[in-house]
Amino acid sequence: MRAGPTPGATAMTHMLCRNRVKDFRRWRRVFVSHASAHRAAGLRLAGFWRDTQRPNDVFFLFEVRDMRRARAFIRSAGAAEAAARSGVIDGRYQFIRDAGMAPYLERARRRGRAGLGG
Repeated sequence: MRAGPTPGATAMTHMLCRNRVKDFRRWRRVFVSHASAHRAAGLRLAGFWRDTQRPNDVFFLFEVRDMRRARAFIRSAGAAEAAARSGVIDGRYQFIRDAGMAPYLERARRRGRAGLGG
């Protein structure tokens, strides 16, 4: 069984983000209002989570369709203004790619196992 993307296929790049915010509801309103800017930057929201112990720590995952536009967006004055307006205290982002674990994960699902141990 092949471990990794199909030959010739391009692995999807994602941007994993974490923001620590002053007020989640305020942050969410600004984040949602910025959806058209995300799309224009070639970003598609793929997942969204909150920390179980610190609910003002939010994590979100974007599919990145255009790396150049995504990088320009995160460096833009508009993104910085939205972060300030929404109450971001600090944040981090990381561009990530598939690590080739899909075959393992599929086998684990079929066997009813969740962890990496077996």
